[in-house]
Amino acid sequence: MKKYKIAVIPGDGIGVEVMKEGVKVLETLSKLTGEVAFDFTWFDWGCEYYLENGKMMDDDGLEKLKNFDAILLGAVGFPGVPDHVSLRDLLLKIRQGFDQYINYRPVKLLSELDCPIKGKKPGDIDMIFIRENTEGEYAGIGGIEREGKEEEIALQTSVFTRKTTEKVMDYAFDLAKKRNKLNHLTSITKSNALNHSMVFWDKIFKEKKANYPEIKTAEYHVDAAAMYMIQRPESFDVVVASNLFGDILTDLGAALQGGLGFAAGANINPDGKYPSMFEPVHGSAPEIAGKGLANPIAMIWTIKIMLDFLGHESLADTVMKGIEGSLEMREKLTPDMGGKGSTSQVGEIICDIMSKKLN
Repeated sequence: MKKYKIAVIPGDGIGVEVMKEGVKVLETLSKLTGEVAFDFTWFDWGCEYYLENGKMMDDDGLEKLKNFDAILLGAVGFPGVPDHVSLRDLLLKIRQGFDQYINYRPVKLLSELDCPIKGKKPGDIDMIFIRENTEGEYAGIGGIEREGKEEEIALQTSVFTRKTTEKVMDYAFDLAKKRNKLNHLTSITKSNALNHSMVFWDKIFKEKKANYPEIKTAEYHVDAAAMYMIQRPESFDVVVASNLFGDILTDLGAALQGGLGFAAGANINPDGKYPSMFEPVHGSAPEIAGKGLANPIAMIWTIKIMLDFLGHESLADTVMKGIEGSLEMREKLTPDMGGKGSTSQVGEIICDIMSKKLN
């Protein structure tokens, strides 16, 4: 039996509710298969912690997390705490502190009932975004000068290093080769307007694609890419993008697959020097927090990604079959999916389907 130490940060709002279902799935797999075991350590960091302590996490938080095999994060953000504080002082602090330079976001339609575009079916929408995750537009460099005066200036500087940009593009090319779907990689840019950062991005992409002659490529400006994702989503396979562009387009991708209730994600340190962090990206949804209305599928899909990353592909496939099977029980799903079920009931349904698959 393989044992893993997992740090659990449920965070804010519905993060607490969906995290319980993710942990339930892992415990079910452990009990049913005997293949894996999980030792969970829970941390109460987040916005409530901030309101009590003036900080989003312990001062030595990264030191406490560094020896875990993986980190699970539920959601971050709540009224009363500015978004730039809650994001930068917890999520981005972990991403950047642990060099999780790969953000991995699947965009896959599981049921045509959930797609807002007419005529699209499973298989038509199946892409993976590889987003640069530690630099770019979110580097956090800049400031505000002459505050409160007519001449007030806000400066926000993007940072693109050759080292990280090359590693992100290599990861994306290797994934396109491994997936063997369309053997296609699309680079998202805006070099007509961003004449330094995106020209640099384009230059490195051209250098890298020479090393992967078997991979077909395309380069789109971000505005055109958004249009093509709606018009012809089936033409996308793997997509590589900067921090900001990847952030925006993956939420568009979530809409294509049925909404943020499906939006799973991972922050990966491929080198293995630090733990990687796995999180759904639907936010904390404070308006429905505590009501049992939150859709746990994104969290459970995130669990699937973590299992893949840890090398347990067969267990990950079982989790995916549980998610797919649950979509056939519409009346038992959460209200955002047209059902009357609760967060915990959907988790139970998925665990029940998994149990039947494994028995």
